[in-house]
Amino acid sequence: MSESVHWLGIKPEGLYADLTLGLGGHAEAILERLSHGGRLVGLDRDTEAIEIARARLDRFSGRLTIIKSEFRDAAANIRAAGAMEPDGVLDGFLMDLGVSSMQLKVAGRGFSFMNDAPLDMRMDRETGRTAAEVLKELDEAELTKIIFRFGEERWAKSIARRIAERTRTAPIETTLELAEEVKRAIPRKFWPPRTHPATRTFQALRIYVNDEMGSLRDGLEGMLGMLKPGGRAVVISYHSLEDRIVKEKFREWSRGCTCPPDFPVCVCGKRPRLKALTKKPVEPGDAETSLNPSARSARLRAAERL
Repeated sequence: MSESVHWLGIKPEGLYADLTLGLGGHAEAILERLSHGGRLVGLDRDTEAIEIARARLDRFSGRLTIIKSEFRDAAANIRAAGAMEPDGVLDGFLMDLGVSSMQLKVAGRGFSFMNDAPLDMRMDRETGRTAAEVLKELDEAELTKIIFRFGEERWAKSIARRIAERTRTAPIETTLELAEEVKRAIPRKFWPPRTHPATRTFQALRIYVNDEMGSLRDGLEGMLGMLKPGGRAVVISYHSLEDRIVKEKFREWSRGCTCPPDFPVCVCGKRPRLKALTKKPVEPGDAETSLNPSARSARLRAAERL
């Protein structure tokens, strides 16, 4: 979303972090607004994306530090790299959640059912279990919970049963094998009109394989402590689960006293840590969605450290 850099309120001499470096688009927009005294730390868990971004941003190398990291380790890795001073020094950070266009388009990554490929789905291919390994290990009940919770899929039970039946005879090892089992599990008349019937199942598995929700919660907690007063947090989410976590965290940190209403004086001592800048999530305009249809579901929330 083009609004993301606007909501960061870039200061030319400021210090910023882009926690989803991806192919470097947002990082480039931030760096172009920084003077020679400003700095940006770019983080990503995907080694392939980092190398592409590094080449794209080479002209800014004197003002850019790149670190391989997932969200939950971002604050610790920024400190360990010496990229910033101690806590409370960032003027802002950006998180653009979800899977990148590069990850979807590269068939070998296993994120998409548009091409047949090994069922991987790991954002960091150097660690963790693949989606194919997960399907071999989970029982039907566990798989039902994952598809329902992370995919918000009404046919989760039928899909999990179908997958379990299949894996008892032969493992599901490719994207098209999984997509075909999901299609068979959902009655044809209930297929969604504009999306592939396996979309929600693929989303759920990807989120589970990469522990995206847990990493997001931990990452937000850690990065809040990196913001100086007046520093801004900007988060772009693409589905309701992500947006709900961001909304709840921002709301929690915007509250002050939590004492019961009938207490005559505050005894908890809690003070607000954030001020929400967006009462409702900012959605992309028609001009942006016409250029980038994938931005249709984007929701941006911004807050400022008190």
